[in-house]
Amino acid sequence: MFEKYLVELCSPTLASLKTASLFNFSFSSDLELEQQLNCWNYKLNQKGIFIVVLRKKEHHALVYVFRKSKLKQDLNKPGVRCFLKSCGYMETDLDSAIQQLQGRFCEMDEFPHEIGLFLGYPLWDVVGFIENEGKNCKCVGCWKVYCNECEAKQTFAKFKKCRDVYWRLYNNGRSILQLTVAA
Repeated sequence: MFEKYLVELCSPTLASLKTASLFNFSFSSDLELEQQLNCWNYKLNQKGIFIVVLRKKEHHALVYVFRKSKLKQDLNKPGVRCFLKSCGYMETDLDSAIQQLQGRFCEMDEFPHEIGLFLGYPLWDVVGFIENEGKNCKCVGCWKVYCNECEAKQTFAKFKKCRDVYWRLYNNGRSILQLTVAA
């Protein structure tokens, strides 16, 4: 199942079109989860993709699949550091920010709003979501759009096409490693 989730839900990240993706993974034991993470990190780290658990409850894990290089660029975009500091992030270097995000997931029952920045969403759409309490968006796709609707719709279409192509290639025998673009 883990492999299918990677193709179905993370293909834009595998293709280096998107910074990161999330999915829920049900596991039977902590050992199974650890083995899946170790196996896939071993295979994908060489291509610039890393996998961590943001939250684990009972037999469900929220899995975060990300490209370190893209995430580092996103966290250094204008306004992002300031915004993260306003959310309580003391450090905004990559590793510290991910650890703090994991801590925020453990503290809260809901998703912390800044997760959008860790998924590569535009800062102003994240801010717009918070200010509008999730209402009054211009359009909805992979996220709720409050600013550049035209650009977002093009991005959503690109992500959908990528998922369709990756799913077809995977079903025709391509491996995850073959489908993953190197950093």
